[in-house]
Amino acid sequence: MPKLKKQSLLNYVYRFFDIIVLFFIVFDFGYDHADNYTSPHVFGLLTLSVLLLAFNTVKLIIYKYKNNKRVAIVNIAIISILLLSSLVVWLVHSSNDYHVVLQKIKPILELGLILYFLLRLLVFVRYIYEVYFNPAIVFVGSFFILAILGAFLLMLPSATTNGISFTNALFTATSSVCVTGLAVLDTSQDFTIIGQSIILVLIQLGGLGILTFTSFFAFFFRGSSSFKEGLNTKDFIAQEGLKDVFRAALNVVTFTVALELVGMAFIYFSVLDNEVIKDKLFFSIFHSISAFCNAGFSILPSGLFEESIRFNYGFQWIIMMLIIFGGLGHNIIFNFYKKLKISFLELFQEKAIHKRVPIITLNTKIVIYTTSILLFVGWIVFFITEYNNTMVEHTTLIGKLTNAAFSSVSPRTAGFNVIDYSEMTIPSLLFVIFLMWIGASPASTGGGIKTSTFALATLNIFAVARGKSRIEIFGKRISSESTSRAFAILCISLIVIGFSIMALLIFEPKGTPLLTVAFECFSAYSTVGLSLNFTPTLTEPSKYVIILVMFIGRIGMLNLMIGLLRQINHQFYEYPKENILIN
Repeated sequence: MPKLKKQSLLNYVYRFFDIIVLFFIVFDFGYDHADNYTSPHVFGLLTLSVLLLAFNTVKLIIYKYKNNKRVAIVNIAIISILLLSSLVVWLVHSSNDYHVVLQKIKPILELGLILYFLLRLLVFVRYIYEVYFNPAIVFVGSFFILAILGAFLLMLPSATTNGISFTNALFTATSSVCVTGLAVLDTSQDFTIIGQSIILVLIQLGGLGILTFTSFFAFFFRGSSSFKEGLNTKDFIAQEGLKDVFRAALNVVTFTVALELVGMAFIYFSVLDNEVIKDKLFFSIFHSISAFCNAGFSILPSGLFEESIRFNYGFQWIIMMLIIFGGLGHNIIFNFYKKLKISFLELFQEKAIHKRVPIITLNTKIVIYTTSILLFVGWIVFFITEYNNTMVEHTTLIGKLTNAAFSSVSPRTAGFNVIDYSEMTIPSLLFVIFLMWIGASPASTGGGIKTSTFALATLNIFAVARGKSRIEIFGKRISSESTSRAFAILCISLIVIGFSIMALLIFEPKGTPLLTVAFECFSAYSTVGLSLNFTPTLTEPSKYVIILVMFIGRIGMLNLMIGLLRQINHQFYEYPKENILIN
């Protein structure tokens, strides 16, 4: 048989195995089945694992290309570890009844097959890159497909305690993928641990972007990626060139996982004495990922306003640090790391000639200064306006300062609440809306118009007032393209939010407070997740409006318009210039 026909046949067999693995995963996690199905089910999982091992071994022998061989080796390694672990468990518990042994083996097989299927899913995403080439549309489409897939997964019987409608499932999935945190159902009560795990995976994939994960696995397992993948990924991770885009994706995922693990450890020890939290490990993992991704989801009935948590100030500072790191963006963190690394090396290399090249970029300076000013001003404002209101129950100065700091950090697209926002004063709520609208920084896990956009808009006002035709700061000149993009994003945000407010006022009952509706729409667009207890009461049409606003806020309306309207058109002409009367 010719080599091409063999490889084509192997691809068809591969897809058949993918369907079988998906069937087992959905059947196992999605549906509650009687205990007497357990033993045959585990035997089926073992048989499937052995067949996958044999198939990938055949693939390794037949395939000639290094990339294909490397993928086969990774698959073989995963399945081999899976089967060896099962064998060890079998030997350790060999004295028990075989039903008990199978129960011990089952979680290992399930975890291995899920990992295997995720790798195959990422291969499928790479195939989409090859079929359809438009970076902006692929970027938008990845979030859309992830939200739809998440909605169907949340509709599985084992994901919820009392079932869920498609609208509520889509709302929850979109809120997770867009790392918003708005919830029409109680995440702690209405979702099982399987449903909460699905939400957590959607948060992680949505926070970093499935494109980043795909490039990470492509680079990690194959050592290379396609040119199209580079174009698709470079904008999302804010990489200017294609040279280091895949290594950057590798660094982003590695840094994220490492920081989330550290955050998980700190959270675990901070709640060790909390008797209300039963599964402390899962609680720590969930809140570490949710905080870093600025998602705002919590598996406590009242969120972080839970009485056992809202007075745990150490826990709140850990959450704040994770939110800030996630909201700054990896490029800012890596920029500082590079600066510290070079400064450290210069201490031991005295003879080295220091090159006078600015290590800290202009983008980093603008983001750091803007973020610091917003956090500090927010801290002072909330401390003053809420001192005799929502902070009354915090009797110590440390408690009040922590509460004010958290109230300043959380609206920057995180959405966790340690106070009841419906009890806040009007000035405080208006300032929260302002912070939500600005949001986090570019190439971060947060939303909003971004700190750099707000900074450029503000600097442009002063430049125009001084009669300057360009923005100059820190000895650098801001490009006109950056300024135009900033104002386009700013205007689009206000238009989308304005229309969403109008739509909700139409669909909601007469007499619904305007401030409550505006707060909800700003929160949805900036992917914050704070609410004045309004989200669970939304009507069906209003839910779809908020779903659309969350989606637009996460992917950016400008990105969608660029993908649909941009054309490569070199203009070798210029029309006569004419001024327009403004003000």
